[in-house]
Amino acid sequence: MATVTAPVAAPLGSQIGRSAAQASRSAFVALLFRDLTVLKKNLREFIPRTLIQPFLLVFIFLYVFPKIGQGVGGGRAGGESAFATILVAGVVGLSILFQGIQSVALPMVQEFGYTKEIEDRVLAPLPVSLVAMGKVVAGALQGLFAACVVFPIAAFVHANGVVPHLTVHWPILLTMVPLACVATASLGLTFGTKFDPRQVPALFALIILPITFLGGTYYAWTTLHPVQVGGVPWLQILVTLNPLIYITEGFRAALTTAPHMHLYVIYPVLGAFTALFLRLGIVNFRKRVLS
Repeated sequence: MATVTAPVAAPLGSQIGRSAAQASRSAFVALLFRDLTVLKKNLREFIPRTLIQPFLLVFIFLYVFPKIGQGVGGGRAGGESAFATILVAGVVGLSILFQGIQSVALPMVQEFGYTKEIEDRVLAPLPVSLVAMGKVVAGALQGLFAACVVFPIAAFVHANGVVPHLTVHWPILLTMVPLACVATASLGLTFGTKFDPRQVPALFALIILPITFLGGTYYAWTTLHPVQVGGVPWLQILVTLNPLIYITEGFRAALTTAPHMHLYVIYPVLGAFTALFLRLGIVNFRKRVLS
């Protein structure tokens, strides 16, 4: 009498199956969590790196300068607090910029150069462009944290009588923060795929330093109009090529009542810079991975 053998159940994964989109989504989330896990293990490096730059700016300008009688704010009554208000908005933008570069560009330079870690990432079952996007998202989240730490620093680190007067415009703030974080992380992606380890000093000396000082951290864009040659406000025009000026002016609009660049200029131009940097970064990323 013949024995009937029961069919062996197929593995659950083969029964369900996954589309390419589902596999890509799962791999993208896994890579993102991997980056965040690495960040959690490196908090001893991440927290000081994030705190030191905004702390020093606020400490020097809002605490040390008033204590030693070094005037800021144009010497007018209430000028120091007005300068503090302008500075805090600028420091928020600058902190996001530095975090985007430090968390995306510098690790990527190493991954393409010394460690070759990027080769493991591109083996994940998702398009190469999404691997690059994962770097941008992780960098944007770190930029968000960098923006948040500025406020408690500014609230407690200042001399007596020097107080930032912040007026939060929530719709602007809640749209500027993610846009600025993605913009700077995309810029970091562009830099990270364009430079090799030997060129990092030139990156900071020739690009990051001018972006920082001409990005409106310490002054509002509207105050540059008197800097003219032949009646042309050349510096006010020149800095419009700097993506940081739109970030700092956007936060000035979000956090203060001070004069600032029009929002109908800030949002479209910053959005265009974000799309440009993201496009350049992904194209360069694909070239370096596939070459």
